[in-house]
Amino acid sequence: MHEQSVRPASATSGLGAAFQQTLPIILGYVPVGFAYGVLAQKSGLSGINTVLMSILVFAGSGQLIAVGLFAALANPLTIIMTTFIVNLRHLLMSAALAPYLNSWSKTRLALFAAQMTDETFALHVGRFAKGQLGQRQTFGINVIAHSAWVGGTVLGLAASTLITDIKPIGLDYALAAMFIALLIGQSKSRLHVLVGIVAGVLSTVLLQAGLTQAHVLTATIISATFGLGVYVWTSKRSS
Repeated sequence: MHEQSVRPASATSGLGAAFQQTLPIILGYVPVGFAYGVLAQKSGLSGINTVLMSILVFAGSGQLIAVGLFAALANPLTIIMTTFIVNLRHLLMSAALAPYLNSWSKTRLALFAAQMTDETFALHVGRFAKGQLGQRQTFGINVIAHSAWVGGTVLGLAASTLITDIKPIGLDYALAAMFIALLIGQSKSRLHVLVGIVAGVLSTVLLQAGLTQAHVLTATIISATFGLGVYVWTSKRSS
């Protein structure tokens, strides 16, 4: 009797902890998913296909790009290849998390990978480094985040006839705001803060210089390399 009374409480606390950790993602996913739902409907994508894309693809930037290409009447192969290239970063994210998940079954790895996004990766990489490897909480975070995205999509579809432009209400800034919140949570040292500042300044400079397509990726690579160099240098000095 005692064990039966404890297990539900443990499950509840695990789900509650998952929700608490996922809250910054939810606050970003609902408005961005809403914006995607509105844009998809404006682009001529059917309601069922709009929702199915959020369920099966579940990639904010990839979905928004696909909708833009769909509106531009691009051929299906172009849409598929562009989305594939945009999401290639998942190979690096998966490689970063793989050492923590080598004891998981292939089925659970596939389920985990299907729901991994930039934001849940940022959350999991911090959790796993602290030894928080519980599968219940890990999948709870993924399911909650995915549900928030699909829910935002459905709300956007429902309101698409009432909204003509998402920019005046600031929905296009929601994704950036969510990444800022996640970045703050990941910044554990002065070096992290320094790398973040360098990346932001460099990205802005590259954009103003005319590198409109790859300024973020280029700034990220340069800043990460800079951060690694500083870390190696300070480690050698301290030793």
